[in-house]
Amino acid sequence: MIGMAIFVQEVGAAEAPAVVLLHGVGTSGWMWAKQAEALAGEMRVLVVDLPGHGRSNTLPWISIADTARLVAEEITARVPEGRAHVVGLSLGGYVVAQLAATAPGAVIGAIMSGVNVLPFPHPGRLRLMGALLAPVMKWGPVLRANARALNVPAEDVDGYQSAARATSRQAFRLVNDEALRFRLPAQAAGSPCPVLAVAGENEHDLTRRSLADIAATFPRGEAYLAPGVGHAWNGEKPGLFTDMIRAWVTGGRLPEELIPAR
Repeated sequence: MIGMAIFVQEVGAAEAPAVVLLHGVGTSGWMWAKQAEALAGEMRVLVVDLPGHGRSNTLPWISIADTARLVAEEITARVPEGRAHVVGLSLGGYVVAQLAATAPGAVIGAIMSGVNVLPFPHPGRLRLMGALLAPVMKWGPVLRANARALNVPAEDVDGYQSAARATSRQAFRLVNDEALRFRLPAQAAGSPCPVLAVAGENEHDLTRRSLADIAATFPRGEAYLAPGVGHAWNGEKPGLFTDMIRAWVTGGRLPEELIPAR
């Protein structure tokens, strides 16, 4: 919605390379605390709360495309050269894919993790499950079950539950429905943006298989698997995720622990 801004927390030196971190559905910029702390000494880190989440939870979720527009506007307004590296996991990864395809002028390089671009079997059933979960998504037992499914470290469970409770039910329902039908925009095939597509080795098969499609569609795409982890692996292996960001932003060699996806 024009005139409404998303919440952005900034850490690090203003003159350093800018990196924008975009979180998953049902959480907030809180999930990037370890990466932001580790990178703040060498980069300018912009941690976003997406619409319907965290401190942007009064801003209604419209769509992935609209959210990408809002993020691009923040980059233009906050970064002197109007361009930044963008990193997203899950929902944030979908927004990064949209940005890299449709607003490459605002993106120096992109990392997207946990993004599926292939058709789901039985999407109607999955939409129904999402609609049924929305009313109880903030219920304690559901949050604890989700935390276990995502392998949230024990010391982060309270933070995860607080972030989840700040998510609007409207955002949760609409995001899950939109993710089921997400496909890479046609503009991806002509994007000059360097793209790194990543997935945890223990991710859903469709997400792992999507890596090849993403890397093949973006002319400067690469794809890797993170070994021994699942969807929310920035929490499972925060050091590896941080090292990956650092290498991608600085043009260094990616961590050897990452496995090229064939």
